[in-house]
This record gives sequence, structure tokens and C-alpha cells, in this order.
Amino acid sequence: MVITDFELLDTLAEELNLRKTAERMFVSQPALSQRLQSIEREWGTPLFIRSSKGMMLTEAGEIVVQYARDSLRLKSKAREKVDSLTHDVQGTLKIASASIAGQYWLPSVLKKYVAAYPNVKISLVTGWSSEMIENLYNGNAHIGILRGSPDWSGYKKLLFNDPLYLVDTELSQLSDAMDTDKPFILFKSDSNYYREIQNWWIRHYSIPPTRTILVDQIETCKQMVMNGIGYAILPGISLTEEGASYYKLPLFDKDGEAVDRKTWLVCSEASLELRQVKAFVDLA
Repeated sequence: MVITDFELLDTLAEELNLRKTAERMFVSQPALSQRLQSIEREWGTPLFIRSSKGMMLTEAGEIVVQYARDSLRLKSKAREKVDSLTHDVQGTLKIASASIAGQYWLPSVLKKYVAAYPNVKISLVTGWSSEMIENLYNGNAHIGILRGSPDWSGYKKLLFNDPLYLVDTELSQLSDAMDTDKPFILFKSDSNYYREIQNWWIRHYSIPPTRTILVDQIETCKQMVMNGIGYAILPGISLTEEGASYYKLPLFDKDGEAVDRKTWLVCSEASLELRQVKAFVDLA
């Protein structure tokens, strides 16, 4: 099996769909199907079960896919070590970033990094912090950009404190939230963020909001607030418009300290030895 066979099996095991796998690998579906049949003939057994609802790994398929993924991981580590022998910063930098940091903070940092180190390839995945830290534990990322208080024993660098605000086009003080008929708009996030918001709300108001709306993304939440549909608690990093016509009311805890979300850069000590990783850590 050549390395592209490993990549095919890895991607197909993720998607469990020939069409989506073909699109991701930029090949035609018939060519992909023929390639898979060739791999299965090589192993002498079906690796996937096809059905009208999609595909499933067979018992043999699970073994072969794990072998493929282990091989890809070993090749990646070998490439990193070879690249680190040169004086130039090159190789692949694999980042797993919390979505908010990936949307509002990371692009400007990556712009500087790519300009300074054009020979480095960037691999980026975004999602909730609780999901992104799994990429670090599994060896699928060199660097994690995480929100909150990540449980991490390796290298850890505080990037910034991000204050939280109650935001609305009409409410000019926090007490107004208990007198309005407008809904409290929330966006989906990891459980730690929800817990922080809920704890602050109960400490401050004692009773839950009368009406709520839950949306899938922070930008959707923000745009609904900007259009006067409701109010929300949003991180300061997402509120950068100049001259915006809305109120930003900072949140404070019971001791009068600003309520914020910390953003961290984390990585393993082994990853920090790679030139492309060290260069990013120094720049961030």
C-alpha cells in the first residue's frame, strides 16, 4: 500500500461516504471506488459494508484503518524531525483552535506568521475547546488555542483575558435585563462557558431569564442582537466595530472583578522543540 491508500482509508473512515470522501480528496467517485476495491483485494476481505444509508467499517476494516492512521502519524513525525534538521523554519504547523479565537484572533496572527515563515504549511481545525484538546492528546495537533481553564500539564501560555459584556441596542444598565420582554440570546458553546454564564446570571439576578433563544454560532447571536431581536452576553473579542450602536455592559463578579474568559496557547514540550512550533509560540 502506498501512502495515498492510507489517506484514502483515513478520510473514508471519517466520512463513511464515498461522495464526500471523493470531494475532500479531489478525485472522482468512480476512481475512488475502484481504488477502494483494489485495497480490499490486497487485504483479501471487505473493509467497509455498503448500504443505502452509507458505509460501515467491518471488523477487518477497523484494524486496517487503525494501521493506516498509525502509519500516517509515524510518517508525519518522521517528516517533522527531518525538517527540524534544516536551518529554515518549515514543515507543517498543526493548530487546534477554539472557534471564537479562530474567528477573531487567529487570522491576524497567522497572517504575520505566514509572512515571516512562508515555507511552513498550516493545518487548522476549529471547534469547542473541549473538542480541540482531544486533538492534542491524540497527537493530531502541535498547538492548542483554548478558552477557559484547560486541564493541561505541558507548556501553557496566557494569550489574553477576554472580558464578557451584556450587549443590547436598548438596555443601558444591567438591571434593565429583568424589566425587558426581549429574549436572552445564547449561542452554542462548550459546557464550561455555559456554566460561567449561568453562575453569573443566578448570582446577579437570582432568577432565570423569562425568554431565551439558542442559536448555533456566536456571529448569528451577535447579528440578532445588532438587529434588536434580543440581548446577549458576548466576549469582548467579538465586539470590535467602531461606532457601533449598541450598549456594552461589562460583567463583574461578587468581588467586583471583571468576568472574563482567558485564552491559552498550549502544547507539549516535545512539540515545542519543533522550529515551526517554537516560531509560532514566540510570535503569538
